[in-house]
Amino acid sequence: MRRLVRSLVRPLVLAAAAAAIPLASAAPAAADSVVVGGFPVDISQGPWTVALSSRDRFGGTRAGQFCGGVAVGRSTVLTAAHCLSEEVLGAPPGRVRDLKVIVGRTDLRSRQGQEIRVSDVWVNPAYGSDGNAGDFAVLSLAEPVAADAVVPVAADGDPAYAPGTAATVYGWGDATGAGDYAYVLRAARVRVLPDEMCARAYPGSAEGTYRADSMLCAGEAEGGPDACQGDSGGPLVAEGRLVGLVSWGSGCGEPGSPGVYTRVSEILRTLGWSGAQSATGAR
Repeated sequence: MRRLVRSLVRPLVLAAAAAAIPLASAAPAAADSVVVGGFPVDISQGPWTVALSSRDRFGGTRAGQFCGGVAVGRSTVLTAAHCLSEEVLGAPPGRVRDLKVIVGRTDLRSRQGQEIRVSDVWVNPAYGSDGNAGDFAVLSLAEPVAADAVVPVAADGDPAYAPGTAATVYGWGDATGAGDYAYVLRAARVRVLPDEMCARAYPGSAEGTYRADSMLCAGEAEGGPDACQGDSGGPLVAEGRLVGLVSWGSGCGEPGSPGVYTRVSEILRTLGWSGAQSATGAR
């Protein structure tokens, strides 16, 4: 199994074009699996979806986008812990002077929406890149987003976590599994999969171990629509509620290798949030 952490790595030289951005162990997707198998959407269809941006680190062609995130409070964004690692950023996040989130923007080439400075970063200290558990971080924003740009979150026991539930993942990442990074927001329809299936797919190795208490997996058993590189930290939404953050997997859209997401109910438990508290940005 070849582990794929779904963020962009920091370019050795800042790219002048999206095609020049190097991949971190990207794998080709199945022929018809293309935010592999996805479709373009307007930001109004997922207004809580945000892009993490640093033009200093990733260039300006795609507004510096390198990961996704999701607004769970007017001044609070969740994303993947590995997005804030030195491996991705090339420096601790506190030293990235222009770290921002982009809200309300469909096309990264446009001036739509807002670019809001990140005022504080909290990375889960229990996150371990070896096993991928606890892959989440909390960003505090210097300015609030609009109230209707905040997504409700699914607490433990919510039926949105039930296997077979239809869900949607959003992002600006690789749209084919071959380094074709999207300018326009895309979405892919997937299904929440049984924990037993995910445990069989990722039984435990140096690449990662599926843990049902803190992870969720989604996709289709035969492969197909999936998140991919550049989508890390982005939202998986089921029944109108946030259930997961894009985290890791083996390849993109490959049969028997579903996408793995950080389970949002575990984030709530770790932070001591209720679903209602997270919607107000409490910490």
